[in-house]
Amino acid sequence: MSDSPAAFLLQQLSEIKICRMLSASANMSAGASDAKKRSKKRYGSGHHSKRWKGSRELEVGMQGILITCNMNERKCTAEAFNLLNEYAEKLYGPEKLEDNDGSSSEEEEGGEEDVAAALKKEVAQLQGSGPKQERRFQALQSGANNVIFIKTHNLESDKLVHHILSDLHTTKKKKSRVILRMLPVTGTCKAFPEDMLKYLTTFLEPWFKTPNSATYQIAFKARNSSHNKRDEIIKSIAGLVGKLNPKNKVDLTSPELTIIVEVIKAVCCISVVKDYTLYRKYNVQEVVKDETLKADVNLAKTESNTAEKKEAQDSEETGKGKREDEENGIKTAQGDNVVVDKSESNGE
Repeated sequence: MSDSPAAFLLQQLSEIKICRMLSASANMSAGASDAKKRSKKRYGSGHHSKRWKGSRELEVGMQGILITCNMNERKCTAEAFNLLNEYAEKLYGPEKLEDNDGSSSEEEEGGEEDVAAALKKEVAQLQGSGPKQERRFQALQSGANNVIFIKTHNLESDKLVHHILSDLHTTKKKKSRVILRMLPVTGTCKAFPEDMLKYLTTFLEPWFKTPNSATYQIAFKARNSSHNKRDEIIKSIAGLVGKLNPKNKVDLTSPELTIIVEVIKAVCCISVVKDYTLYRKYNVQEVVKDETLKADVNLAKTESNTAEKKEAQDSEETGKGKREDEENGIKTAQGDNVVVDKSESNGE
């Protein structure tokens, strides 16, 4: 029995635990003396703090969703996870996580697990040999206030966001309080004009390169970035789209496609979306508002303004008529006086 795989794994497990205990004890003694140094490295100069944050920030090469809010980023993040998970499960099914050994976390409940397999799994977990799990949605810092970035994994963010807005537009059911806009990010590049144009040349081909063509508009916004001028960037992108196919035309009223370009610090986030105007610039608060009620309010305002104008015109005409009557009365009275004066003079 001592030579069995289970006994060998159990012995290996004990050795790993003892080594970890000794290592933890050594780290505690060394950590007390180095506390100040760690504090300075973590919170001191800018390059150390950037290295400490690591991949918790939006970076070039990522895909996901930019979500804007009003002052409450923590609540916005919670609402975003709830909303995205609700619709992602409808489109893609429940999220399946994988353990470090590659097996699915949704194991069969019946039956007892083999002792050797259990020990092997625990050893692998302690050694950290498996790759780190990557969730379907992961919240990262965007680099701008009131904006969060949700990194996506194994899904198309533009289709997911369009599905959410389509459902909200149809049902008119409000499902968030602090989320304002949800903008998909299907491509990222460095936020310099030459890098943006180089990246967009290939990125825009599926929608605008011959034989494909469409009417379009460009929605550009820069946050914490001063080296990109809005008009110049829009003009450059429009020229690029025109070169891909001369039949592509700008339409600022009801375009078929909208090219979204969001610059945050040194990262440019890009996507091409449909129904941008219909879904109120992808604003989840505006898209659930009743359009009929809004139309009735606008109609009532128009009718009220028309009635007020008509009343003012009638009042002005009435006042003008009174003034004319008064002037005629004065002239008549003056004429009568003249006649009286003439008769009196003839009598004399």
